[in-house]
Amino acid sequence: MTPHLVAAGFRVIAPDLVGYGESEAPAGVRIDMASQADWMLSLLDQLRLNRVAVIAHDVGTAAAQLMAIRAPERLRALALLDGVYRDNWAIEAVAAIQAWDPADAERLFPVLRRHLGKSEPLREMLSAWQGEREGRRLIRAAKDLDPRQTVGLDEQLKSTGLPAAVLWGEHDDFLPIDAVGQRLAELLQVALVRLPGGHFTPLDCPVEVAEALYVFLRPLS
Repeated sequence: MTPHLVAAGFRVIAPDLVGYGESEAPAGVRIDMASQADWMLSLLDQLRLNRVAVIAHDVGTAAAQLMAIRAPERLRALALLDGVYRDNWAIEAVAAIQAWDPADAERLFPVLRRHLGKSEPLREMLSAWQGEREGRRLIRAAKDLDPRQTVGLDEQLKSTGLPAAVLWGEHDDFLPIDAVGQRLAELLQVALVRLPGGHFTPLDCPVEVAEALYVFLRPLS
């Protein structure tokens, strides 16, 4: 997805959430999405970026929603892909990870790969959690997820007045398009963009995602 947006002329910054990917998190610090929102706003300060379009996926959309509420003047637009709405975080999908014994963290990656690694891009993404150290990091991240952080935000989110887009995979088994995507689109009063993919749309159909984002972002640039 990112290369397509860059080729279309956009400047794209794709930071890891703290404690995810190649980003480290200090010991004893919660890496919940409320904290992520504050850290992402601090990153904008560090990069001296006054206003940006925020594009987020999955639980990252919780951080994006909180960014929009806390500092709407820093956002030019908000695009949410296969994300969370109220307390709909598909938390049951990570319950096994939350309950996983950290002492047995090395076995977590093979189990994830067997159950989720249906496509090569997804298998490559999952490889970031390979090994004991990375397994422990994933367990920590999963345990710090808190669906309560996006409960009761409807009016605040609507009142930001930000241009918004909601993009969703038609075959999302984790956060179903009609049960979650449509409701989020209705809240933001935008048309739901249906994509030919599952939950991981940036991996499943990157060209279609980039095209939809181009149509959304180009008039705002």
